Amino acid sequence: MRPILLELGDLRIHSFGVLVALGFLLGLRAAASNARRAGLNGDVIYDLAPWLIASGLVGARLMYVVSYWNESFAGQPLREVFAVWKGGLVFYGGLILAILVGLWRIRSLGLPLWTTADCLAPGIALGHVFGRLGCLMNGCCYGRPTQLPWAIHFPTGHSSGGLGVHPSQVYESLLNFAFFIALMWGFRRRRFSGQIFAVYLIGYSVLRAFTEWFRGDYARISQPLSGSFTPGQSTGLILLVAGIALYLTLKPRTGLAAPGTGTPG
Repeated sequence: MRPILLELGDLRIHSFGVLVALGFLLGLRAAASNARRAGLNGDVIYDLAPWLIASGLVGARLMYVVSYWNESFAGQPLREVFAVWKGGLVFYGGLILAILVGLWRIRSLGLPLWTTADCLAPGIALGHVFGRLGCLMNGCCYGRPTQLPWAIHFPTGHSSGGLGVHPSQVYESLLNFAFFIALMWGFRRRRFSGQIFAVYLIGYSVLRAFTEWFRGDYARISQPLSGSFTPGQSTGLILLVAGIALYLTLKPRTGLAAPGTGTPG
């Protein structure tokens, strides 16, 4: 099989931005559709959108800058910290800050908290499908070396050294798409408010832990707290515990509750 070579140039910056924007747009449309299905006004999702998008980008960039400070930012002009269009986003950072800001904003708008969170969860998975494809075009989050026929080859100047590597971005993109379908299916069958959001936290943590084993870009990052785990797996473990705790807390203790009635919000 002929090697798959990804030519990276100025196009990668534009492709990265377009794919991330497309992910946000389609994710919000899926969330609005779920909101209408749950008996809410779909426009409330678009009222939340600026807060979720801004906090997601800030959180993702902040975690990237902190993680790669010594490697990419120390001694560089301060403007490089804000050059998001060049790539450099850590999904977990964006997810965590968007969740915190989103929960606050949902409450301030007087919306049912966990029902709204359920509406948003599948859209996060769908948005991440395109976000990971943006990583592929940007050349970040690349995989470890492999001899498999579907290995991809970045140009020689790339950090992978021109070796054939796992298309780890594609792995995660495809798994997120399957996860999105499963969450949309589950949304129509949820038994209590908050169930789909909790399942998202649990499911994505497991999905990410699996795909992290194929990553090859972590050697450049110091990991004093990670031990034998990658940074993504360590963070995922925290969200996994949080998702399980949330699921058990919100799940009705007796009988089966209709969506939106099992727990407040």
